[in-house]
Amino acid sequence: MNTNRELFEKAPVPKAVAVMAVPTIITMLVVVIYNMADTFFIGQTHDAMKVAAVSLATPVFMVFMALGNLFGIGGSSAISRALGEKREERAKRISSFCCYGSLGLGVVMMLLFLLGMDFLLQLIGASANTIDYARDYLTYVSFGGPFIMFGTAFGNILRGEGAAKESMIGNMIGTVANIILDPILILAFDWGVIGAAVATVLGNVCACLFYLIYFLRGKSVLSISPKDFRVGERIASGVMAIGVPASLNNILMSVANIILNNVLISYGDTPVAAMGVAMKANMLVVLLQIGLCAGIQPLIGYNYGAGNVRRLKQVYRFTGLSAVVMGTVLTVLMVIAREPIIRAFIDDAAVVESGIGMMIALQISGPVIGILFLNINTIQGMGKALPSLILTVCRQGLVFVPMVFILNALFGLNGVIYAQGVADYVSIVISSCICFVILRKLTRWMEEREARRGEE
Repeated sequence: MNTNRELFEKAPVPKAVAVMAVPTIITMLVVVIYNMADTFFIGQTHDAMKVAAVSLATPVFMVFMALGNLFGIGGSSAISRALGEKREERAKRISSFCCYGSLGLGVVMMLLFLLGMDFLLQLIGASANTIDYARDYLTYVSFGGPFIMFGTAFGNILRGEGAAKESMIGNMIGTVANIILDPILILAFDWGVIGAAVATVLGNVCACLFYLIYFLRGKSVLSISPKDFRVGERIASGVMAIGVPASLNNILMSVANIILNNVLISYGDTPVAAMGVAMKANMLVVLLQIGLCAGIQPLIGYNYGAGNVRRLKQVYRFTGLSAVVMGTVLTVLMVIAREPIIRAFIDDAAVVESGIGMMIALQISGPVIGILFLNINTIQGMGKALPSLILTVCRQGLVFVPMVFILNALFGLNGVIYAQGVADYVSIVISSCICFVILRKLTRWMEEREARRGEE
């Protein structure tokens, strides 16, 4: 069983953070490679329109991952708190609900995307030059929707019981399969964007098989058995309370990318391709910090459930320092290597020239963006649904979207590419204020509890 109580309760904080976060960071590194692979190998076809089409279609693919996170992040938070409260049967029921919920919703979304493909292509802003490529990519990705959602969900669910290493292995298996298949299907078979989509789906199938085998071997305290499936007992509502804000965050990111691409397309297909490449490269800075902060969410949830506020705050402070150091180092590396990185994806002079400027713009929040993710994961780990929802809506909705239009009106294309950085700084301030208030209330609660014990 992977309850890992010694790690959650007594191990030195740096060790506990490292054990939980390092596998998640590696997982996110794998995700970075996973997301870069399609763009890289499509770029080797030397067709900027194919690169632009994949960039346009990526936000739709991310919707599947977002809905997987609805069950994954929501389930992980609920499971870690249940284990902290020593309620293992409830943890089993939560994981079973997440299993069948993710598969069922995956089938529903697959059908909706396939039936509404024409509307979808219009929504993402596909031009006459990119629409056929985008249709091919999205059609095949849609068929893989249930696997994408299940794999995304259970990569997070395993971390909820402390099985960070197994979560990492599942993600790595899926990514390695995708990377191996990409050059074969895209270049050797000359399938182009269809090959990229098929490789993505098959990679997710491989990850799903690993997670299935993990549970069938009986080493987990959790369950995917139908007999443990429950919707009531506040299981569905408990998962959704955190899962919906977390999922909404990813969905808003997809919506924001669609809006961004629609604004960029007014300047031509080249800026769309350039931003697609720049954002793929910037994932290294963003996702590694997300990995660090997501990794400690079970520690936060467990200690919150156990009432150990002192250890919770120690985890928070140490992770915050680590995030700033990591973010600064990664940002410096990306700025120094910006041109070679862009050229590695595509050797198109116009795309490279635009992409270099976009890379710089995306890095302005790099050193401190981890603070935002730390605050979000801390709030999610504690099961604070409303604050989590507020932060979700702020970053990619209430802040970023207006910023795109405002900066576009004031500064044109140069303003558009800085919208994300400005939105990040505003969101960091808001999230830090919310998290400070919550942690301060927890500290007062702990002091009052200890005072009552002293009187007794």
